[in-house]
Amino acid sequence: MNSPRDIGLTLPNRPGALGEFGEVLGRAGVSLEGGGVFTHHGSGVAHFLVNDAATAQAALESAGMGQVTVSPVVTVKLDQGTPGQLGALAKQLGDCGVNILVQYSDHANRLVLVPEPGHYGTACRLAQEWAAERAQAPGCLPRTGSGAGSSSG
Repeated sequence: MNSPRDIGLTLPNRPGALGEFGEVLGRAGVSLEGGGVFTHHGSGVAHFLVNDAATAQAALESAGMGQVTVSPVVTVKLDQGTPGQLGALAKQLGDCGVNILVQYSDHANRLVLVPEPGHYGTACRLAQEWAAERAQAPGCLPRTGSGAGSSSG
């Protein structure tokens, strides 16, 4: 199995666009493991966690859905019963110069972070430290893969 990756693309702001997106990925055998779509300045901004980013990218682009960005992710399990977890982790990342481009949750209730290219290594290290302090396993995934967002850091 491939390492989970974030796929990002812009969807048109019209009825049926999300359905087309989902059908293309379904036909390609790609399951969505988390993410969402948000409308901003008249366009749908989609970011989803997938286990086979190369297949997702090829399927979406060949279907004319637009350019797909593939990015490595860092996952962290937050304590859902403790208010302020996201703020504390995000502040720690920011204080260390890490810019987070995308944040959402996956189906396992983990925080999914897409750091700016070049910031992955620091984000991964900080997530590992955060998890170790809380006796949790972070999800720092190997950075191999394709796409404009794939970068070492």
